[in-house]
Amino acid sequence: MPTMRSLLVRGMLVGLAAALIAYVVAWFAGEPQVAAAISIEEARAAAAGEAAEPELVSRTVQETAGLLTALLVYGAALGGFYSIAYAFAHGRLGAHGRLGALGARATALTVAAAGFVVVYVTPILKYPANPPAVGNPDSIGRRTTLYFTMILVALLAAAVATYAGRSLSPRLGAWNATLSGIGVYAVLVGAAYAVMPTIDEVPGDFSAGTLWWFRVASFGIQFALWGAIGLLFGGLTERSLRHGTPREAGLRPAATR
Repeated sequence: MPTMRSLLVRGMLVGLAAALIAYVVAWFAGEPQVAAAISIEEARAAAAGEAAEPELVSRTVQETAGLLTALLVYGAALGGFYSIAYAFAHGRLGAHGRLGALGARATALTVAAAGFVVVYVTPILKYPANPPAVGNPDSIGRRTTLYFTMILVALLAAAVATYAGRSLSPRLGAWNATLSGIGVYAVLVGAAYAVMPTIDEVPGDFSAGTLWWFRVASFGIQFALWGAIGLLFGGLTERSLRHGTPREAGLRPAATR
């Protein structure tokens, strides 16, 4: 559909712009911690008399073109999925929605905040990001599987919570139904946290400061990415609505919902 195509193009372009912002955060906040972790790893290998593994890709390429390319691809894909979520949320949270009367900017930020919590914060609290030199190489497959399983669980919990909120809205009102949905999400995620295994492979001699600031930087990169997507997408959509029809803005007219 032309309207969905408009949203997808806008979302992907916004995702690319947000990726550039996230790259700046990664360069200044994340890369120094990665370099420090690599130094610890190299010192540990030297102390054990192990030869350093040859670099398939130099650190210079990794922290410049490699990092930028990865963020651009991730940002474009994330922007596309975000636009689909926005299209759904617009009918529920927009001016003619069932759960409130939010404008384009507020709806965009709400979707971005929800996506940030569900897709990033929820799984990362159970399985935090680790820098180089942390984690057993033999368990990387298991750790990756558990992390993506946690993302899937979070998405399913969000879907159930959304359904619960919508079902309770006519009886409890929008505010109480929203709080009930959040409660459902918290209970489901808490149960998943309790059932899924915990992984702690941080060596005792690893710098606590480096680990902490690496995780802070990882959080900052994702926060910048999601925040920029929400702000830019909302601003562009509101501008389109102001200067054209809802259909030209990539949204269905209220009468067709």
